Amino acid sequence: MTGKKDINPFLKQVLELGPPLAFFFIYLRLRDDSFLVAGTEYSGFIVATIIFVPLMLGAMAILWYLTGKLSRMQIFTAFMVIFFGGLTAWFNDERFFKMKTTLVYGLFALILGIGLMQKKSYLAYVLDEMLPMQHEGWMILTRRLCACFAVLALANELVWRTMSTDMWVKIETFGFPIALMAFLMLQFSILQRFMDDPEKK
Repeated sequence: MTGKKDINPFLKQVLELGPPLAFFFIYLRLRDDSFLVAGTEYSGFIVATIIFVPLMLGAMAILWYLTGKLSRMQIFTAFMVIFFGGLTAWFNDERFFKMKTTLVYGLFALILGIGLMQKKSYLAYVLDEMLPMQHEGWMILTRRLCACFAVLALANELVWRTMSTDMWVKIETFGFPIALMAFLMLQFSILQRFMDDPEKK
């Protein structure tokens, strides 16, 4: 990939958050509809999922073109969306797309957990350039974030298995991201003493 280039922060947020929000509104528009394609009936949720995949890939392509770089997390998330979105469409079963969130959070927790068993912070490997912090701080943050991802994975299983699709879409679009962002903001404020440069937050 080419060297990293600056991008307007607002545009970056639009490209990252736009596809999930688009999925949410498309689902709301199509949730009560059904579509007959080649003799197979698809629900509004399935169609919204099929539309979401190219929207996300298009946004990521624009982001890569403008910045010259995609993070490992973005690439992994894109792969999971394509894979489980494809399974959802192929088998005409919305459960595959709902399970995606469990597997994404679960794999993040597993990867961080493997690093912790090796007394390493894989989180530092990904974010150290953006957030200079002492090794002890990275280990604390990694342990807490590993636990957070595990809780989110279990929460997603509970939500999609026991609640309506409407509720899952709302929690998937807003609940989980807000919870994760609030958790991270709290941790960074607590771990300020481990910052190598207190002015770089």
